[in-house]
Amino acid sequence: METIRKPAVAGMFYPDDKNVLERQINSLLANYKPEEEFSNIGGIVSPHAGYIYSGRTAAFAYNAISGNNYKTVIVISPSHREYFAGTSVYNGDAYETPLGVVEVDKEMREKLIDGSKTIFAGIEGHRQEHALEVQIPFLQTVLKDFLILPVVIGDQSRIFVDELANKLAAIAGDKTLIVASSDLSHFYPREKAEILDSRVEQHINDFDYEGLQSDLERKACEACGGGGIVSMMEALKLKNFSHAKVLNRTDSGDVTGDTSEVVGYLSAVVYN
Repeated sequence: METIRKPAVAGMFYPDDKNVLERQINSLLANYKPEEEFSNIGGIVSPHAGYIYSGRTAAFAYNAISGNNYKTVIVISPSHREYFAGTSVYNGDAYETPLGVVEVDKEMREKLIDGSKTIFAGIEGHRQEHALEVQIPFLQTVLKDFLILPVVIGDQSRIFVDELANKLAAIAGDKTLIVASSDLSHFYPREKAEILDSRVEQHINDFDYEGLQSDLERKACEACGGGGIVSMMEALKLKNFSHAKVLNRTDSGDVTGDTSEVVGYLSAVVYN
């Protein structure tokens, strides 16, 4: 009897009808492409709002990896709905979206939790979390025959972020992609959001995950999945990746026209 995590936010963050969802994602991918091609991409950053708000920004990152041959995609998400210490790796067999079922890489899961005091297999953080789920339909559209490792960070303190980074570096192979799911600042006037979000962009472009962690801690910038971004970049640095580039940055005001309280979105690639 398989344990499959059913869609929790289909019909809210993205369409729950398979055909409508396929059309929306394919339209986003057709219209929002990076200006350059990247070889050997080890990680991406992708936002996780409703597709009508952040889908165009996400499309830049997913176009960059389209057609690549990854065996396993590790998706790192913050936990919006429940707090827990450490990092929870989904303990079931698969995640399901309207586009079908993607199986969990159980072998990699065991390697990730083995010997760790802060990373565990569980359901914590996976029940209703949207930030992880919204990445999967994009992955199902641009990749073929891949497994996922769904990871939710319950506490983004440095000790947990660093532990995750070191464990990811130890288990990630040449055909592994790490996806960090994160939005940026929330509900500031656009002028204030620009100051905060541009700092995140600069740290990513500089491949400066230590500076990003420090700025997040002292609230010089904001990213709800900042710990995942840091873990992904730190892990790939340990695997000798040396370049990162922000592909697109927008905010909700670009869609709504309201710039009095915006949410920031960014997509990026880490590559060699």
